[in-house]
Amino acid sequence: MSFLALMVLIVYESRWVYPEIQAYFSQTGNLTGQQLATRSRVYLQNTQSELLTDQPEQAAFDAAILNIELAYGLFDVHVYRQEYECAEPNLMILNRVLAQLELRELDRVAAVGELLEPIQCLTHIEMNQLDQRGAAINDFSGSTRQHNQVLTYSSLLIFVMGLVFWSLHERQLRRTDRATQETFEWMQRAMRDPLTGIGNRSALHQDVLAKQHQSLGLILVDIDFFKQYNDAYGHPQGDTLLRQLATLIGETLNDEAQLYRLGGDEFAALLRCSDTDTLKSYCRQLIEGIREANFAHPAHPDKKGVTFSVGGCRFVADEATFAYAYEAADKALYRVKTAGRDGWQVTEDA
Repeated sequence: MSFLALMVLIVYESRWVYPEIQAYFSQTGNLTGQQLATRSRVYLQNTQSELLTDQPEQAAFDAAILNIELAYGLFDVHVYRQEYECAEPNLMILNRVLAQLELRELDRVAAVGELLEPIQCLTHIEMNQLDQRGAAINDFSGSTRQHNQVLTYSSLLIFVMGLVFWSLHERQLRRTDRATQETFEWMQRAMRDPLTGIGNRSALHQDVLAKQHQSLGLILVDIDFFKQYNDAYGHPQGDTLLRQLATLIGETLNDEAQLYRLGGDEFAALLRCSDTDTLKSYCRQLIEGIREANFAHPAHPDKKGVTFSVGGCRFVADEATFAYAYEAADKALYRVKTAGRDGWQVTEDA
């Protein structure tokens, strides 16, 4: 019985445990740093493709800016800055290209060329991490083969080593679970605005992609004369106002909208919207809500409290229509500002 138990254990170790361990340490399907670098590189290559297509310049630049921002968020990881010398300068390149694209100071071909070096850096990171993973797997495979040879000659040794192995395996599993949880938590934080706790521009893009083919309304909200408010009250009070306004927008929209902060004084709201009249009703509620709140604004040129300029557009969600919807809502917002602010407009469906 002892010999039979030993043989069963040997067969189990050699034919079942070893493949499972190998699959486990390969981390197939897990979210790893290498995959973050891969995703970032793909976004940059998508940016190059967008810039080299025949689509209108405005749409191409908007898509390029969005892809670069997503790539930057995945590239801007502490471990990359710490372990790869190319990370820091290439993040600076992406920052510079973003600024130049937003100001239209860079043509398409030049922008494509500027992205080559960051793509090369990300490729280097991918290959380095693949090499590290391959070395770890090879080292572990060699030690496992040696372990299986020892099992053949000593039942006691295999029993003790088996217990030790499973103890290490369970501890490693717990560590991996914690590491994966920390990674997901980091990803969630990367999609949130640290000041207000609502989503950021990357989160807006991801949420639109997650709602494919749904009828949505996009609302852009700009705080009128926010710079003058900061000059009058100071930046700490300005930050407090931003948090209060994020709460106000959510409550005004009955918590049906997903909220995002796109910049210093610009918010966005994404919500299900079956028709344009419904979207107009939401925009009207925002203007009425901020007026009723009556936040003081001592530096408002029109002697009013804090006011909003609001632009909206309804669209059916997918990768292509979102860029046009964002542009349409932004144009509606610009028309409100041109007309004197403190109002709303909605562009017809994108």
